Amino acid sequence: MEESIRYLKKQFELPEVDIRTYSPQVLAYIGDGVYELVIRTILVSRGNRQANALHKTASRYVKASAQAKMILAIQEDLTEEERYAYRRGRNAKAFSMAKNATMSDYRHATGFEALIGFLYLTGQMQRMVDLIKMGIDRTAELS
Repeated sequence: MEESIRYLKKQFELPEVDIRTYSPQVLAYIGDGVYELVIRTILVSRGNRQANALHKTASRYVKASAQAKMILAIQEDLTEEERYAYRRGRNAKAFSMAKNATMSDYRHATGFEALIGFLYLTGQMQRMVDLIKMGIDRTAELS
C-alpha cells in the first residue's frame, strides 16, 4: 500500500510537500476520506449487501463519537510524531461542528482524522491500518 501514494504522486506529477506546512484541517479533511474508505472496504469485504445498508452501517463507525472512542483507546500507543499530528487536529479552531456530536467528541474526532491524514500523506499506510485495527479491536466497533 505504501507504493500506492507514491504511484499516485508520480502519475499526477504531484510535488513533494513538507507535511508540516499543511493545516490540521487539511490533514483532517483527507483523513476523513481515507478513514471512511477503510471502513467501507471492511464492510464491503464482509459480503455483498445493498448500498443503502452499507451506508447506514458505515455511518455508525465514521461518526464523531466512534472516532473519539477509537483515538482515546489507542492514544497510549501513538509515537511522539503521531501524538503531535493528533493534538494539532484536536486543538484546531473549528469553524463548524458535526451534527449530534459533543464538542469534546468533535475535537477528538478531528484529531483522529488529522492523524489518519498525516499517516496517509506520509505513506505510512501499514501503520495507519494497524492503528485503525487496534482502535476497532479495543472499542468493539465493527464487531
